[in-house]
Amino acid sequence: MHSASANSQIAFFGGSFTAIPRETMIPLLEAAAYYVKSGYFGGIRISTRPDAVDQDILRILGEYSVRAVELGAQSMDSRVLVANNRGHTPEDVKNAAYMIHNAGLELGLQMMTGLYKSSQTADYDTALSLAELRPKTMRIYPTLVMKNTVLDKLYREGEYTPPSLDETVSLCARLLLLFERDLGIRVIRLGLHAGSEMQSGLVAGPWHPAFRELCEGLIFYEKARELLKRDISGTRRVVLGVNPRSISRMTGHKRRNISLLHKDGYAVTVVGDPFVKEYEITIK
Repeated sequence: MHSASANSQIAFFGGSFTAIPRETMIPLLEAAAYYVKSGYFGGIRISTRPDAVDQDILRILGEYSVRAVELGAQSMDSRVLVANNRGHTPEDVKNAAYMIHNAGLELGLQMMTGLYKSSQTADYDTALSLAELRPKTMRIYPTLVMKNTVLDKLYREGEYTPPSLDETVSLCARLLLLFERDLGIRVIRLGLHAGSEMQSGLVAGPWHPAFRELCEGLIFYEKARELLKRDISGTRRVVLGVNPRSISRMTGHKRRNISLLHKDGYAVTVVGDPFVKEYEITIK
């Protein structure tokens, strides 16, 4: 047995795995399952469309060591799904989530912010609806305009205006707190991976190579500013304690938070404290 990678999984991502022909899907599962059964990996993870899940598909996945299914829900607003030609409904998402839970598989959900015809309110409502489905993991992807797409055409015609980076960071910071701090649902991806192909095809939209870092930095900056405003000591030279895993979050991307707090009149030093919770801050 090879246990060194037992916590790793083989993933079939980048499309709707269960929507491909069975004569293609099953040989792929067979090849991957061999390495799981040999102890090289802990299981298989796949992503698919909510309307490409049924009891028979889940039976096949279970036979070939699939442990987790991620659904590309994207929105739980019917109007937004129709406007973006998603081809599935919120009910499809709910039904698929129920079947995945019932099959004993781990549920992951994916959502997008800033879709055509959506809004920050609709996006937050989508997050609340998805949280009710009890996923173990979430992925959050801001919508980007890519070359030669329908959205590109709508953008050039003035029919679609993507949210700004600041607006999207603000929204996604709230979503991150909702899922991770308030509900205990792990956000395993926030923002798109910085690939050269993606960047070369990017027309517009709130993309940043350190998008999650910006969101986490905003959470900690706002929390620190509020905490310092309430501090009655009047001191301007402050030591802030955060969980050791959150030191970089508190300092911010390229030490942005330290600079912003300096502009607010505070000389801040950040130290790690294992007794402080992950999204909390204390004045030492």
